[in-house]
Amino acid sequence: QGQLVESGGGLVQTGGSLRLSCAVSGDMLTVEPTGWYRQAPGKQRELVASLTSIGTARYSDSVKGRFTISRDYAMGTVYLQMNSLKPEDTAVYYCKGVGTRRFRGRDYWGQGTQVTVSS
Repeated sequence: QGQLVESGGGLVQTGGSLRLSCAVSGDMLTVEPTGWYRQAPGKQRELVASLTSIGTARYSDSVKGRFTISRDYAMGTVYLQMNSLKPEDTAVYYCKGVGTRRFRGRDYWGQGTQVTVSS
């Protein structure tokens, strides 16, 4: 069974940009990355962006127009391009995926990557 691995987080100033990556480690045929969530201190985990199997992207109102989700269909990697970052974007970002084949109906999560935006 595959696992999800996030990377690309870091410290950036207000107005800066970061690009997060979510790759599948192991058996890439059993896990499909589908979206990004984030969790800030004292808050619940919230949906940031998702991508359907046909390429339709959806975003939360707070990031619409600033973030872009995309997928490399050859490698199965999902990206989150974050522009015009604000301090309120500071959170741990998690990649979410769904099981495929015999693992259909199951959800999977990466370990998370920290994004900090300084004011």
